[in-house]
Amino acid sequence: MSKPSSNPLLFIGKPLRDEYGRQVGEIASFLVSPNGRIDGVLVKHGDGEFLTYSSDHFKLYNDGIVLLLPLKLKVKSLCDEIPLIWRKDQALNELSGKKKVPSDLIEILRRNFEGALNQLKTDAKATLQEIDREIQTRDTQIKNLNSSLINLEIEHEIGRIDDSSYQKSMGMILEGLKQVNTEKSDLEAMRSNLSNMLLGEKSVTTEKQVELQKETPPTSSLPEPPVVVHVKGAGKTSS
Repeated sequence: MSKPSSNPLLFIGKPLRDEYGRQVGEIASFLVSPNGRIDGVLVKHGDGEFLTYSSDHFKLYNDGIVLLLPLKLKVKSLCDEIPLIWRKDQALNELSGKKKVPSDLIEILRRNFEGALNQLKTDAKATLQEIDREIQTRDTQIKNLNSSLINLEIEHEIGRIDDSSYQKSMGMILEGLKQVNTEKSDLEAMRSNLSNMLLGEKSVTTEKQVELQKETPPTSSLPEPPVVVHVKGAGKTSS
């Protein structure tokens, strides 16, 4: 991979590409802070629309600028933030056990962590649904490309397409299949990482519940067995 460029302003007027090498648009300008930091890039898309991307959405290299996939950035953020909340909650429980933090403050922080975690889990589930939709789209694309490939072979076989057009079309379709399969693999990896992270959260929750059950004394117990008293010397009475 190319090294980061020391002067991104040299890329003004150059193409902006995504992680798969596709051209997204042309770099019109950069947003530069007073201290010289690059805060964003202004891009002119093929339809003439101008959009601004923040600095965390792209990377600079000597051979150009790469726009990072928003969905991949979202998954990375969730996989970083959710475990961080877990660790904070665990640290809070440890501090609570050591009596280092007032109990009322503990409860406030615990509710804050719980609210943040619930929101992150909601976002994660929505992101998983978005990934599934993207995977379905790639499946449809792969199906259409394979169908086109078969039709191309048939039309070439019966002589309705010449060799030159056949070779050109074949190259485009095979390149398309390679790219779409790569995108699908990336999406499946993102889904796996995010799903495993959520499953890990459930596992941690279950472990906490087991620990609480161990620490909590039983509220009731079985009654003691009855005491049986045997009486000796009881004889018959005469009438």
